[in-house]
Amino acid sequence: MKHPILHLYTMGESVTAFSSTRQGGYSEGRYGEFNINRYCGDNENNIRQNKTLLCDLLGIRDEHLIMPHQVHETEVVMVDDNFLQQSADVRQQQLEGVDALMTNIPGVCIGVSTADCIPVLLFDPIKRIAVAIHAGWRGTTKRIVEKSVDAMIAAYGCSPQDVVAQIGPGIHIESFEVGDEVYEAFHKEGFLMESISMKYPARDGSSIEKWHINLPECNRQQLLSCGIPYSQITVSEICTYQQHERFFSARRLGINSGRIFTGIYMSCDAAARIV
Repeated sequence: MKHPILHLYTMGESVTAFSSTRQGGYSEGRYGEFNINRYCGDNENNIRQNKTLLCDLLGIRDEHLIMPHQVHETEVVMVDDNFLQQSADVRQQQLEGVDALMTNIPGVCIGVSTADCIPVLLFDPIKRIAVAIHAGWRGTTKRIVEKSVDAMIAAYGCSPQDVVAQIGPGIHIESFEVGDEVYEAFHKEGFLMESISMKYPARDGSSIEKWHINLPECNRQQLLSCGIPYSQITVSEICTYQQHERFFSARRLGINSGRIFTGIYMSCDAAARIV
């Protein structure tokens, strides 16, 4: 029997945080094996079967697995009782153009999709608030992480000093070659370029050196600027480009390929269920 293989994180008691790997599902080819993203060209039947596998593993209903349609912007949506009471069509409309979700409802798994972009999970163990953020390079320059922290503070009264953060698998600096226009976008937005960028030999074999950006570090710095303690921020060592056989990488596989789902789920017995 197929079984999704999850990469788990430790973020607190009675909370399960994870990133899906490519193993344990029904998808095939560049979507194989485990993909639940509907916006990358995968077979709908395979996606549906994979979602069922994950929901069964988590012990939740299908409608309690919440994933937005991301557009590299900074919209944050609260998943509350009112959201859950809407029809499937209305909920889908509310998830259009959204790159971060937050909730205080146990039994609901919120998450984001990535394939080189940076997923960020936040958890406030005092207020019992979970947040999932999609931070590609565009969202990072627009400071989506800072805006998501601001949103959880405004909505739930969270204190940054209580928040635990997990930066998940994404492309790392050695593999993230960018054009000068991307470098300038970060510079224009006030990032400390000496701490987030470096030049490496170009991948095309020429003698030219190209800029590389450290996306995980960009987002770690945003978390620190929000007041989240250094000791409460964990950065995954997994580079999706380098480990594309285990995790999806759009730069390796093309945009018509699967996506990693990075989710967070609050429940008294969730961790025991999937370990």
